[in-house]
Amino acid sequence: MLYYFYELNHAALAPARSMAGVGKSFFTSTSNPVAGTAYGRTMAAGFEMFERATRRYGKPEFGIESIEIDGKSVAIEEKMVWRKPFCKLLHFAKNKKTNGKPQPNLLIVAPMSGHYATLLRGTVETMLQDHDVYITDWMDARQVPLNRGTFDLDDYIDYVIEICHELGPDTHIMAVCQPSVPVLAAVALMNEDKDPCAPASMTLMGGPIDTRINPTAVNDLAVRRGINWFAKNVIVKVPFPHAGMMRDVYPGFLQLTGFMSMNLNRHMSAHKDLFLHLIEGDGDSAEKHREFYDEYMSVMDLTADFYLQTVDTVFIRHSLPERTMEHRGRWIDTHAIRQTALLTIEGERDDISGIGQTKAAHDLCPNIAKSRKEHYMQPGIGHYGVFNGSRFDHEIAPRITRFIKDHLHSLKPAKPATAKKREKVA
Repeated sequence: MLYYFYELNHAALAPARSMAGVGKSFFTSTSNPVAGTAYGRTMAAGFEMFERATRRYGKPEFGIESIEIDGKSVAIEEKMVWRKPFCKLLHFAKNKKTNGKPQPNLLIVAPMSGHYATLLRGTVETMLQDHDVYITDWMDARQVPLNRGTFDLDDYIDYVIEICHELGPDTHIMAVCQPSVPVLAAVALMNEDKDPCAPASMTLMGGPIDTRINPTAVNDLAVRRGINWFAKNVIVKVPFPHAGMMRDVYPGFLQLTGFMSMNLNRHMSAHKDLFLHLIEGDGDSAEKHREFYDEYMSVMDLTADFYLQTVDTVFIRHSLPERTMEHRGRWIDTHAIRQTALLTIEGERDDISGIGQTKAAHDLCPNIAKSRKEHYMQPGIGHYGVFNGSRFDHEIAPRITRFIKDHLHSLKPAKPATAKKREKVA
């Protein structure tokens, strides 16, 4: 019933939300003589704050149309090149006429933890400078009909392996936060099978490889509550009229509530600042707030199967570091990883994945040569700074680029047959 109450509340506030929109337009209209006064700006700010607090934020667009490389503008075309019921693979293709240099394939595996892949828009823009970038665009579970099947952690690993096969040999993979565990598992399986499409390198960023190390509030909650508590208290059915009605999910609005409550004072202060910026007419600061929270407040539902299996495997039983994790009955042996180079990155102030949790991957991969392993801890940043912002652009991304260049198998353009196949899918 929780989801139904959420939908009912949203519907009940619709008239007030519409009136708030009208009120804002009235007090910002150039034909209104009080629009530029302190009273007018205060009224407009109040209406905007109400509308933003009660709206439903839809899925954002990447909107990357061009980037600058070596002082030249290079056109970017976003293409869907592979699709499954719960994921699309997006390719940010460069205009070959303006950028003829071959670049290494980089697969960015976005987290399936409540936010859309567009949370990594800045990551994509930065990595496009030196790489041919692909990203997993996970689907909102409430929009996937029941007849499209289920999705769990095993399926997630299957998807990663299938995408690596789609992209072919010499692909480099980057896992941001949550996917660090399934990506490491997928790479282990591919290395054990001597799969020629196993990634040339993998970069794990702020991921929960071993949450027993410096556990955060998120980690402690999982251990304290146990899997049965999560199954009884946070799993609900998608209501009508969504396409995925009756599917069991962990709803995005609950995940967002958890995110907000972890840093409630910070979020309250940020919204207070927005209100004051609107009154003062500080448009630039207000727009920065809007851009951040338009993305942050956009959330998606996760399938119950995936969510519960992940909580149990990663946060409660610690199956990967305990070396008991299985994929469809097959033991995952991370010691089998030999051909894939490993880079791990952490943030000094990460309150989601504590220091050392990602670095633990090195102990799980003893058969990767030391010359092919590297760890970096970025001072002064939190969780989101690991993959976004100025520190990422100027200090972290160059290290990833250098690591990938140091571990290239080859750098050949894609075969014509593969290119045609992708065009057909898109």
